Amino acid sequence: MSNKTLKHHLYVIIFGTYTRGGRIFDITLIAAILTSIVALILDSIPDISAVWKTEIRYIEYFFTALFTIEYLLRLYCSPKPTAYAKSFYGVIDLLAILPTYFALLFPSATFMGAIRLLRVMRIFRILKLVRYLQDSNILMRSLLAARRKVLIFFSTVAVLVTIFGSLVYVIEGPENGFTSIPQSIYWAIVTITTVGYGDVAPQTALGKAVASLTMLLGYSILAVPTGIITAELNQEMNSHRSLVKCPNCSQAGHEADAMYCKHCGSELAEPDKRVVPVVNGLETLEELEENKAP
Repeated sequence: MSNKTLKHHLYVIIFGTYTRGGRIFDITLIAAILTSIVALILDSIPDISAVWKTEIRYIEYFFTALFTIEYLLRLYCSPKPTAYAKSFYGVIDLLAILPTYFALLFPSATFMGAIRLLRVMRIFRILKLVRYLQDSNILMRSLLAARRKVLIFFSTVAVLVTIFGSLVYVIEGPENGFTSIPQSIYWAIVTITTVGYGDVAPQTALGKAVASLTMLLGYSILAVPTGIITAELNQEMNSHRSLVKCPNCSQAGHEADAMYCKHCGSELAEPDKRVVPVVNGLETLEELEENKAP
């Protein structure tokens, strides 16, 4: 088998899912990722770690070596190794294996082991959940569009908790647990968000009255940010749908992945091209065909 044929064969298996070998590779990789994450979680439990620490360490070394080989194979068979290494998932693949090597070189850096949990993000690529990033982008644009309104809302809440915190500090005082204004503001934040830890509570009748008003105010304002973001999200979704128009009746309002017009039933012009995850984000089938021969 020539070098080019080997690279192409590995490319189809590692980056593709449309072959039996590719599906087996993805299933095996998912099992390895989940098993390594379970081992990492178990290692954080003192009782289990005290008994199985050595075994868990060897399991981690095994999976790190396995993922290292996989990462090197991806670089080897990728038509654009640099593009893959700089891509989002390329960086995730690298960060998933580096902490173990850092822990070997610098024993004091064992806290970096938590970074290995980034391995779970690799499942998004394997399961093709990256296709849902379009919906998450709509949500992100809605949040960005509502940022000023939300900032004003949080500023208003900050003023309110400062006022109520200072008021209850004057009423209750240190003898009832309100030892300082910051401590009282903490109580106001916990109360107005309806969390209610109960570690600090008013004891006087006037203090309880202020607490009651704070609780009622908390219930009143909880719906404000939800309404702001919902309105922006609805506007963003309507704007997104309006971009897809039917070539026959010129009606808009279709979903981005719609293939037929919901008004006249005609096929929509140029429906979204099928995409497959490859070395650097999403690539169309046409581009995949061009890169088939590394």
